[in-house]
Amino acid sequence: MKSSNSYNSPFYLTWKRFVKNPVSLISLITIGIFTLIAFLGYIISPDKTPNANTQFLELTAQKPGSEVQMLKVRKNQPPARQSVLKTLVQGRESDFKFYPFSDLYFQGDSLIIREFSGDDQEDIFSKSFYIPDVYFALLKAEVIDETDQYIIQNVENKEVKISKEELENLIEKENVISRKFLLGTDRFGRDLLSRMILGTRISLSVGFIAVIISVFIGVLLGSLAGYYPGRIDKFIMWIINVVWSIPTLLLVIALTMVLGKGFWQIFIAVGITMWVEVARIVRGQVLSLRESDYVLAARALGFNDFRILFKHILPNVMSSVIVVSSANFASAILIESGLSFLGIGIQPPVPSWGSMIRDHYGFILVDKAYLAFIPGLAIMLLVLAFTLTGNGLRDSFDVNQEAS
Repeated sequence: MKSSNSYNSPFYLTWKRFVKNPVSLISLITIGIFTLIAFLGYIISPDKTPNANTQFLELTAQKPGSEVQMLKVRKNQPPARQSVLKTLVQGRESDFKFYPFSDLYFQGDSLIIREFSGDDQEDIFSKSFYIPDVYFALLKAEVIDETDQYIIQNVENKEVKISKEELENLIEKENVISRKFLLGTDRFGRDLLSRMILGTRISLSVGFIAVIISVFIGVLLGSLAGYYPGRIDKFIMWIINVVWSIPTLLLVIALTMVLGKGFWQIFIAVGITMWVEVARIVRGQVLSLRESDYVLAARALGFNDFRILFKHILPNVMSSVIVVSSANFASAILIESGLSFLGIGIQPPVPSWGSMIRDHYGFILVDKAYLAFIPGLAIMLLVLAFTLTGNGLRDSFDVNQEAS
């Protein structure tokens, strides 16, 4: 059973004020849903291959809800085996190749499909497969003419004897599937829903790591500047003013050009440019608290500056840091999306909402505006959620509000 002190703690009172704001609470729940989607990633993604990069050029820009029949043809290699954790982080290569088709039939020892070519076009191309090669990771196959059976040897040197009729039934049952694209496909025939799910992971990762970098640098320099007025303060403020004078997007682009284009470079570039606001706020807070009675008492007791600063002053500053970090999280998502849209952010084939808009903004003119609208809507919702959550945190940390 909780003690009465726990219900009077600053954290509890802050949380109580926060949940009274329905808009901020809904925003926090929205962030939680996006975070859960990002964490599960490949587990819930229809396309579990790395970066959801399975392309079907026959299925370019299919409409949401499109359903296509596909033939699964097993690759002639041992099955991919890896841990659940590695699959969660990196995805896994499929043991099959997939071929969209509109018609399928058997002819002798071959399985023939008419390749999918769209709803309004005739199926003019066909593809033929050796029947045992569809179902097995085949090393070799022999036919016993008298019994109409195959003797199969797969890549793992396991031998199987199976009749042709039985094998055809297995293929029709297990290798012919129906694939539904809930959000349709992009211009390369990739599943848009899978790309959106993995894009959530990219946006949240950039925001989280950029905020961690900015908080670490900003709190360190801001606290030193505020606690040691004089040369240290003047030097740090000079650095802050120089960085502050450079437009954020321009500075990020310059750092990206120096560090190179890529996943980790974006984290570092965005994080390094966002510490200034944190440092200014922390400096101002520390300046106002360094002459407080409890700080003077700590000095009188002989505590060193490190303990006073990091154990007594900074805990009272963190509420402001949390609020500004929420706003910086939204800014980091926008910056990453903007850089990816310009082609200097996250590089293909890694899915990013910004690059998805860049790839498809031209489709707005051909009645497929949703290809750019869906990732744009996701960016808007996530940025708005962080902004409204930050506003709610700011109001909740206001001690002048009633705790009731």
